[in-house]
Amino acid sequence: MTENEKKYNKPLQDQEFKEIHKVWNQTEAEIIKSFLESQGISCILKGRIVQNVYPFTTDGLGEIKIFVLEKDCELAKKLLENQG
Repeated sequence: MTENEKKYNKPLQDQEFKEIHKVWNQTEAEIIKSFLESQGISCILKGRIVQNVYPFTTDGLGEIKIFVLEKDCELAKKLLENQG
């Protein structure tokens, strides 16, 4: 088994997620997440606050980061570029 196969054949919880994009509202983040998942790419969203409780953005507080598995990073970026 090659190093690459070892790296990507780990259980999901042991694989690394990479940030691929940032958005400033929950709706846009959910649309991107749904699009990526419809393409078979696992995706998670991370933010500093719950935007539904505090619907504003100040100094990055409303920022939502979109993460995908390292193995899907390049494909996810290409898919997003082609949609924009």
